Amino acid sequence: MHELAIAESVVQIASRHANGRRVTKVQLKVGHLRQIVPSALSFSFELVAQDTPVEGALLEMEVVPAVGLCRDCGTEGRLEGFPLHCRECGGFDLRVLRGEELFVEFLELEEESVKGKELTADG
Repeated sequence: MHELAIAESVVQIASRHANGRRVTKVQLKVGHLRQIVPSALSFSFELVAQDTPVEGALLEMEVVPAVGLCRDCGTEGRLEGFPLHCRECGGFDLRVLRGEELFVEFLELEEESVKGKELTADG
């Protein structure tokens, strides 16, 4: 189950960038070709986030459809299933343009509270 390893990496990245603040949301971009099972990744994320600044954070995944360029006929189009092939000419010589992404797009962090110092309009 590669989702566990991915979840561990996501939690490490989020924790490092949180800089001591609590993470409330993690947004991922996941390419269709990564073959990730969303429910398995969500479960793994909750598991490995325990006792970290990411614990309790909402995990959202945006799935990026696979798109390729056929080197035979020049058609650009969605790649739906395996084996990957051109929907126009049936060729298999494709350059994948999108669908292999896997990255943390953004994090939402809890606001830092200022303690021990009263803030006034003039500083």
